[in-house]
Amino acid sequence: MAKRIDASAVAAKVGTTYPPPFDEPCRKRERRALGDAAGLTQFGVNLLRLAPGVWSAQRHWHVREDEFIYVLSGEVVLVTDDGEEVLRAGDAAGFKAGEANGHCLQNRSSADAVVLEVGSRFDDEIAYYPDIDMVA
Repeated sequence: MAKRIDASAVAAKVGTTYPPPFDEPCRKRERRALGDAAGLTQFGVNLLRLAPGVWSAQRHWHVREDEFIYVLSGEVVLVTDDGEEVLRAGDAAGFKAGEANGHCLQNRSSADAVVLEVGSRFDDEIAYYPDIDMVA
């Protein structure tokens, strides 16, 4: 059985489940669940496409989930409690579980950005969203 995954053939999920008005900056985010396509169960892998003006998420942090991102193309602004950093193709960042420093990516450029996201999977995960006073 072939193991190759054609990322372009994996259905894109567009949008977010955030309640209004917090959904607005994430409505056009596009994720392709590559980890699901591979049948992975211990961690998730997503191919994230952010059009200009689109955010990856509201700023958040996870209790149990480690997260890692790698910018494949374009540029994004990483927003954390520590400030803002521009990440370009070839840059990476990681977010340790339980570290209460919310993060998100924002595409403030004029071109699409593509990011590989990797994260742990826990059915009982809790995420905190400090800017919008939300827990999920």
